[in-house]
Amino acid sequence: QVQLVESEGGLVQAGGSLRLSCAASGLTFSTYAMGWFRQAPGKEREFVAVISRPGYAYYGDSVKGRFTISRDNAKNTVFLQMNSLKSEDTAVYSCAAGSFGFGYRDSPRDYDYWGQGTQVTVSS
Repeated sequence: QVQLVESEGGLVQAGGSLRLSCAASGLTFSTYAMGWFRQAPGKEREFVAVISRPGYAYYGDSVKGRFTISRDNAKNTVFLQMNSLKSEDTAVYSCAAGSFGFGYRDSPRDYDYWGQGTQVTVSS
């Protein structure tokens, strides 16, 4: 049984930082690309970042330069470091695993497994 579990989010002031983690089990973690998505109330799910099996990263335009995705294959964990947070970053953040082996995928339909999501709220 594949399971992805995000860490607790939280409330952060604008300009602050927060690090999310996602622990995976039930899959060979190192063979999967790992992504982060987010969804705000009334909005469509938005691509945030993805990191490939070799460790190459790609970011959505809205977070480029502020967020960093990383992974620790020994711990079966992917991270999302969020800096310079803005109120518009407020959303439920979910991690996802995709079996694609080459190229970047930014559609939720390209991912096989999902975590339950965690709330991040940025206050003005």
